[in-house]
Amino acid sequence: MLEIEHLTKRYGRKAAVSDLSLTLGAGRLAALLGPNGSGKTTLMKMIAGLATPTAGTIALDGMRVGKEMKAHVAYMPTEGYFYNYMTALDAGRYYRDFFHDFNMDNYLSALAKESLDPKGKIRTMSSGMVAKVKLALTFARGSRLVMLDEPLNGIDIVARERTLETIQANHGGERTMIVSSHLVDELETMIDDAIFIKDGELVLAGDANALREKHGMSIVDMYMKIYGEGATLNA
Repeated sequence: MLEIEHLTKRYGRKAAVSDLSLTLGAGRLAALLGPNGSGKTTLMKMIAGLATPTAGTIALDGMRVGKEMKAHVAYMPTEGYFYNYMTALDAGRYYRDFFHDFNMDNYLSALAKESLDPKGKIRTMSSGMVAKVKLALTFARGSRLVMLDEPLNGIDIVARERTLETIQANHGGERTMIVSSHLVDELETMIDDAIFIKDGELVLAGDANALREKHGMSIVDMYMKIYGEGATLNA
């Protein structure tokens, strides 16, 4: 479904992503893993068409990055992207105007399930409530590829649990999902694939169960081997 070949993104002399190649199948839930500054956000922004690659190609079901592909990719960034005047309902209307696959009924239903007032100002909401609004907006789209950038950051343990439940509830069918995080222990039990990147380079990627069997350790332990001080893990 998603094919990335020799992808590179440079900012001046620094390579944020370097010669990265990756394939993900339809219906998979992949964890994009690495510490802050490893290149996760840059990679996702290139897939979403928000950053232009220096070199390499990205294709979704054969479509190259561009206007047509953007219509099939839902990306939830870490940054806040709401105007100060916006209520949750305003945000829904904003998405409806921009994305033809946005379903307002599904969005409002998700808000109601989380006991969120559509007329509530987003700027007055807690970080956990804002996270729920962002997830509701993202999953109200019918996109074939959904990317969530650090959805567990800055929220308390209860909100994290609800976020993980929402991700699992929206996983399945032909929809492929990529969730970036450095909180690997939170994702360990629910992912199909694990992707480890370090300093913009792909270190290790594949089916999570196959990786566990090959290396004889958990995804958490692999993370420690790859990113811990002085640690190494052979691919």
